[in-house]
Amino acid sequence: MLEKIFKLQEKGTTVKTEILAGVTTFLAMAYILAVNPAMLGETGMSVQGVFLATAISSAVATIIMGLIANYPVALSAGMGVNALFTYTICGTMGLSYKGALACVFVSGIIFVVISVTGLRRMIINAIPAQLKLAIGAGIGFFIAFIGLKNAGIIIASPATFVSLGDFTQPAVILAIFGILVTILLLSRKVPAAVFYGLLVTAVAGIIAGLCGIKGMPTLPNAVVSAEFDFSLVGVFASGMDELLSHPSCFVAIFSLLFVDFFDTAGTLVAVANRANLIDDKGELENIERALLADSIGTVFGSVMGTSTVTSFVESTSGVEVGGRTGLTALTTGILFLLSVFFSPLLAAVTSAVTAPALVVVGILMAQQLKGIDWDNFVYAASGFMTVLFMILAYSISDGIAIGFITYALTMVGVGKAKEVKPIVWVLVVFFVIFLVFLPK
Repeated sequence: MLEKIFKLQEKGTTVKTEILAGVTTFLAMAYILAVNPAMLGETGMSVQGVFLATAISSAVATIIMGLIANYPVALSAGMGVNALFTYTICGTMGLSYKGALACVFVSGIIFVVISVTGLRRMIINAIPAQLKLAIGAGIGFFIAFIGLKNAGIIIASPATFVSLGDFTQPAVILAIFGILVTILLLSRKVPAAVFYGLLVTAVAGIIAGLCGIKGMPTLPNAVVSAEFDFSLVGVFASGMDELLSHPSCFVAIFSLLFVDFFDTAGTLVAVANRANLIDDKGELENIERALLADSIGTVFGSVMGTSTVTSFVESTSGVEVGGRTGLTALTTGILFLLSVFFSPLLAAVTSAVTAPALVVVGILMAQQLKGIDWDNFVYAASGFMTVLFMILAYSISDGIAIGFITYALTMVGVGKAKEVKPIVWVLVVFFVIFLVFLPK
């Protein structure tokens, strides 16, 4: 049956290899089960509720990806998009978390339509690849900044806006320790380094707390629990009225769609290349099915009560150990489903514990900068402004807007206005209206 569904022999793999790859992928991205509830919890959402929503939506979306597209790709609440949800849509724009979940739901529906109509190719081809790389890298810097701020390593300063925190504080010391450990593990190419870095940091913090040091993670009262928090399931519906009453809702929907759209495309290309899922024409096999599975994951995730569910680039870790089919994804999905019983472990997760994961994921995302042609001033200027304003404006959508406007104006300056695709000009007009007229 497995051979018929996943075509294991055709892909040159075995059941044992696929299961091992699925376990590897799960370990590589298991940190999201701790990081996402901690981040979305800042909006007022139930941390336990977000944990359950993250685990179940990850499981369902990943299993759908494996069965429909036969891709060794796992999905979960996307890093970067969850920051957009928390700090921009709920923070800067002022939507409630219910309204933000409604925006995620609508963006998922739109993504389903885009996936089945072929509009995806037109939009992807219209926007410069260099700008896509800058957006991905900028989100990486933004995530790292959030991790440093939440851990107290970077603090507000009336004189210089930001400065270093108090390095004598136990929580700050723990976060720095975790960052150094995780970087060391990654530099030695340890599989699932981000997850193990989070685990080591949590254990070190618990031990320090037992020794009487204040501000440390607490030892969980239990490891396994059958008590589930379904309080966030379906609450997106009560936020639908904000879509018409809040002036920034359309910008929020577009930002979610935009970030998810290109994050998914980039991830699928990266994984497909490594897994040899490219056909004779140089195109990705079953790409429409993969995008459809991804968009279904977003819709389902919003219904469960979490931010945008998207394909994870950590899936490449499973591919590296031989994962080639959807059986890898199926294995990962089952492990996510089993993880719902381990919510008590969240007691050991504090900002100091999650900071290393945020900083290191930021480093990995920032590596996209190497793909930008810095000798071309158009790309250098638009890329630089995208990254800079994401951090300084503390807004992913603001960074995207500034980057697009800079790109278009610089192309005019070098006499290449005709090379800017019409859809980019439409987006530029949209972003100008967003920056000038919509309240911040």
